Amino acid sequence: MSAYKEKKLFTPGPLCVSEEVKRAMLVDLGSRDKQFMQCVEEVRCGLLKVAEVSPEDYTCVPLQGSGTYCIEAVIQTISPAGKGKVLVLANGAYGRRMVSICERAGVSVRKVEGPEHLPIPLNRVEDTLQSEGGWSLVCVVHCETSTGVINPVQEVTKLVQRYCPDSAVLVDAMSSFGAVPVDMSGVDYLVSSANKCLEGVPGFSFAICRLTHLLSCRGQCRVLSLDLAEQHVSLQTTGQFRFTPPTHSIIAFNTALALFWKEGGVQGRAARYKKNKEIIVSGMEKLGYRRLVPPEHDGHIITAFLYPQHRAFNFTTFYEKLSERGQVIYPGKVTEALCFRVGNIGHLFPDDMHALLRDVESVMREMGLPVPLQ
Repeated sequence: MSAYKEKKLFTPGPLCVSEEVKRAMLVDLGSRDKQFMQCVEEVRCGLLKVAEVSPEDYTCVPLQGSGTYCIEAVIQTISPAGKGKVLVLANGAYGRRMVSICERAGVSVRKVEGPEHLPIPLNRVEDTLQSEGGWSLVCVVHCETSTGVINPVQEVTKLVQRYCPDSAVLVDAMSSFGAVPVDMSGVDYLVSSANKCLEGVPGFSFAICRLTHLLSCRGQCRVLSLDLAEQHVSLQTTGQFRFTPPTHSIIAFNTALALFWKEGGVQGRAARYKKNKEIIVSGMEKLGYRRLVPPEHDGHIITAFLYPQHRAFNFTTFYEKLSERGQVIYPGKVTEALCFRVGNIGHLFPDDMHALLRDVESVMREMGLPVPLQ
């Protein structure tokens, strides 16, 4: 028997997963087992189907580790020593993380910044691309999970194609893939993770890569374990990961993909998440909380709420009292304002959102906060 108490995770990850996905892990398969190799192939093909791209043009390369591992793998794979030149569009923590990855790797990097509560300013992107060329890679976060802002990926790719057509485009779609459509026509690399909107368990991430560009990068990666081009070649020629794969996570993910299609694919999953968001935003606003991001820029993945301006509010106490009730929210990751975040994704449903709201109100009263806030 587990000694751990089950909790509802209203976070950007790890996320709640279904019982069917958990049960799928109760099988032990070897990395060279034909059943497992078939499972890997089904997962790779299934992810290309989610992205709505052709296997003639794109390949899906799974990689052990969190989404950040795969972001770093893309940057390392396509940035040869002394030659890469990367432009990062950053309006939050995850854009800034890509800048840090480049700096650590010794890759020339420049960032175009924007306010954390608004989408990337396209006029600044255009000015930069117009005034300075030679970019080998342009990076943008689709849903900036530190705030919930949705960035205009399609508009960015059009600007890159216009001013810097030789540059590759990397989209961090970590918390959006599977619930927010992405036009892949101008995207060369899209990265996401198993335990996000596709509701698998943590353990691996994946890059959907434009095949011709990826193959042109063979021999460039300076990190053995993060070489996406060689990982692709190994999967294509042997059906195997180069190093020990997360077998149970991948088996579970294949079940998660089946459930994803059963729910209606991207549109079906988005409909549930949008309903979750509608309930939580309406309920929190009735309790007196205000959103950080203007409604027109706020996606249906996660919502940032500003701290109440009341002497009785303490986030640590608020968080811990909710956690004691089995409800886990997330602290803020914003430099411009004090806020916390409530996620709508994962195996969560309207009843879960209503239950969280009841507990938020209960904790507020326990802390001596007025209900609603003034």
